[in-house]
Amino acid sequence: MALTGPVPIPKVCLRENQKAISIPQKPINEFELSFNHALPMPDSEDAIPLFGLGTWQSKAGELKVVIRAAIEEGYRHFDCAQGYMNQGEVGKAINQAIEDGLVKREELWITTKVWNTFHSYEAATKSIDDTLKEMNLEYLDLVLIHWPMGYEEGGDIFPKTSDGKGMRFSDVDYTETWRALEVARMEGKTRHIGVSNFGIGQIMRLIKMGRPKPQVVQVEVHVYLSQKMMRDYCASEGIALIAYSPLANNSSPFRTPKDPSIFKEQTITDIAKAHNVTNAQIALRWILNYGIGVIPKSSKVERIKENGEALKVMLSGDDMKKLDKLNKDKRFVDLKKRDGHHPHFPW
Repeated sequence: MALTGPVPIPKVCLRENQKAISIPQKPINEFELSFNHALPMPDSEDAIPLFGLGTWQSKAGELKVVIRAAIEEGYRHFDCAQGYMNQGEVGKAINQAIEDGLVKREELWITTKVWNTFHSYEAATKSIDDTLKEMNLEYLDLVLIHWPMGYEEGGDIFPKTSDGKGMRFSDVDYTETWRALEVARMEGKTRHIGVSNFGIGQIMRLIKMGRPKPQVVQVEVHVYLSQKMMRDYCASEGIALIAYSPLANNSSPFRTPKDPSIFKEQTITDIAKAHNVTNAQIALRWILNYGIGVIPKSSKVERIKENGEALKVMLSGDDMKKLDKLNKDKRFVDLKKRDGHHPHFPW
């Protein structure tokens, strides 16, 4: 899908107490970033923090320490989802940190996602209510539709077919789910709404229907999946773009032994050695330089600190060009074999 006209230069701002603070604009690769830097969003005075912590695949029992360590390090953006089945633990850790005076609620940005078995208006509304109760929060900062495909409702969140190889689908259109998010925002249950794993055409469909524009789009982005078309599209619409699996997810259940790894990629290793930093820091800063937020997941306190140091890495134009060439349009969270025949599958 081609876009016409010049692509706007990505803008960043600072965020303080749910307010975006303008700063002089210059290319992102020319200055150090911080946990307070953020991305403006359409129809909002707020901005979404550039750097956050992902919680997908975080195991029970580890999040209490991880969340607290992240907050102490300066993280303010926490990415959650109903489908991760660990939001209760995240909520307890966040509320404990607030109670202990480490952080104020208005300083935090908490995202959740409505799972595929909650796509009807009623189920999506209940999903949001259940998340607020589970996390013991008065409001959420962002609610996303996790995927555009609906699964059969009323039972297991992974309703498998009889052969165990696929999912039982529903025929609910994601526009119905979007209506539930709109109402949740009007009722103050969430401050912002957006989509995850949607294609450009699906986002355009929402906008063409005269519905509120998604303020945030979250998709897989890393050096092996540059998502240039989505980057350009979101920039042209003023939509904030957030990258999940920014380190190409070495623990993804969809990976194969032959798949490339940023930790073994010679180009990244050479650039990392030249800057005296880690491969992960190079891979993260490459994404940040395109005005894309990142939410790397880690269960180790030392990795949380290390990942955050990517904000200070400075890459040259030559470094960026070398990293650009690593793109393979390769997804590591690819549900095509399982869900590719769903009418709303995004790619």
